[in-house]
Amino acid sequence: MRALVAAAFCAALTPVSAFACASCGCTFTSDWLSQGLMTQPGQAVTVRYDYVPQTRLQSGTDPIDPASIALPPEREIERRTDNHYLTIAYDRQFASDWGFNVALPIVWRPHRTIAEDTATETRSNGKGIGDMRLMLRWQGLSRPGSVTGLQAGLTLPTGAFHRTFSSGPEADEPIDRGLQPGAGTVQALLGAYHYRRLSSNLALIMQGQLHFALHSREGFHPGTVGEASLSFQYLGLKLGNTRGRLIPELQVNTRLSGRDSGPASDRENSGGEQVYIAPGMTAKLSPTLSLYASVQVPLYQRVSGYQLVLRMIGSTGLQVRF
Repeated sequence: MRALVAAAFCAALTPVSAFACASCGCTFTSDWLSQGLMTQPGQAVTVRYDYVPQTRLQSGTDPIDPASIALPPEREIERRTDNHYLTIAYDRQFASDWGFNVALPIVWRPHRTIAEDTATETRSNGKGIGDMRLMLRWQGLSRPGSVTGLQAGLTLPTGAFHRTFSSGPEADEPIDRGLQPGAGTVQALLGAYHYRRLSSNLALIMQGQLHFALHSREGFHPGTVGEASLSFQYLGLKLGNTRGRLIPELQVNTRLSGRDSGPASDRENSGGEQVYIAPGMTAKLSPTLSLYASVQVPLYQRVSGYQLVLRMIGSTGLQVRF
């Protein structure tokens, strides 16, 4: 049962990056250590890198060929966005049913677009600290053979949201609020998770979260986002002749995002639905050190208006427990 509780703890800490744009698809449960590697309450530090390239312009479910659009366009035509996130997280699980997690992302987001009524690219290179996330969890609903927990938390507006374009016709103009390192608003997070061993070597984890802004700021109100993930993990592999273990995992993730609102938002080109599949692998190198890597690819993407969608998300990370 201690291993089950630890597994749910690892699933619960899931430090989601503050992906600002609506089509980034940030449902990915990128803490791949949610398979019972910890056997007692304690502390953990995680460093994770996520790469999210948005390279294909899409409207609804249909791709759009930018070359077919006459210049200057009547509406903004985004060309490419490369999202880089380095997230540092600290987690503490107490001997009781309570635990908490603090996560801070560092964002680097090169972006290229052709603004309305212009014929050449405008570029930005937004970088800086993103919005800090604080999460509290309680798993007092657990039963023998399974763990069930609840989550509640806040995302604090620690990230900058006044970055400007660096070159092109729109140089020195503000970058769209959805592409800033921070949202500028306090957001609430509510969630639940469930862990169950289906057999001696197969585990199931289900998790869902709801993100919603508590207020507007300077004419911008982020849309509400609902996320859910279902993952299966195989626990029967060993790392050579050592005491280490290899743990493959397969996730299916969904994300429903509402449209942003307010005069500073790009409401017409925000919001949508995505479904992803994500294979990954964790290597437990010692009782306290683990590495993980994963790739997430879209199965279905529908966006409102014109948005850049992704072809994949690559993630890797290191976690130390003490």
